[in-house]
Amino acid sequence: MDINDSEAESAGPIELVTDLSDIAAQCAASNLLDFAAQLAGLAEDLKALAARPLQPIPTVAEPDDQPQVGFSDITLEIEPSIQ
Repeated sequence: MDINDSEAESAGPIELVTDLSDIAAQCAASNLLDFAAQLAGLAEDLKALAARPLQPIPTVAEPDDQPQVGFSDITLEIEPSIQ
């Protein structure tokens, strides 16, 4: 915070609470905007994946030869915002 001792002494407790409340609201709004931007990016990625044609899985004689199907190649990174 940027409040020095003399300002803290002259400011009443209600003013300090209001300042902290304003700061918390700004941080929350910033974090929500960052999260919304990340969700928008994820939605674009999902649209691109949905546009790709499905590849049929080839039938193989032995079950061990079949490729593993999973989500190991997809990563979701949520980065905290730096205030």
